[in-house]
Amino acid sequence: MAFTDKIYVKNHRQLASQLETNLPKGAFTGATLDMLFTGDGLSKLDSTTRDRILDFAEDFLDCDCQANPYCGCPERKFIRYVLELRAQGLGPQAIVDVMSDDYMVYAYTGDVRSFLDDAVRQLEAVETLADVEGNDEMSGKARRAKRELSG
Repeated sequence: MAFTDKIYVKNHRQLASQLETNLPKGAFTGATLDMLFTGDGLSKLDSTTRDRILDFAEDFLDCDCQANPYCGCPERKFIRYVLELRAQGLGPQAIVDVMSDDYMVYAYTGDVRSFLDDAVRQLEAVETLADVEGNDEMSGKARRAKRELSG
């Protein structure tokens, strides 16, 4: 299961009630992306909620791909966002708190921790392969990125 499949809409039942439609719990499910991408019914939401949803759409759904929002760009942008928060020194719980404040989405702390651990393991593999291939530049990039994620 991809990490972005474990990102959920905060207060999704309340939002579904306000929008008078079914809204899945997953932030990156097709129906949720459709609602965000088309903006149908957002006028029914209070201004704070609407602003956060529009921020999410602007920050993660804005790309020129023909298949947007199903092109994978929203998920990649969100993963980059989470990695940047970690690079700023935030731990898993703080990352959950920030994503919740910024975009009204959340994840379980353990899922964030697992994602970050997997990212570090992948960087270790990249570093090892780059060393074997004699690619010092790539090895150095992977080592620096690993250090940023490890804290």
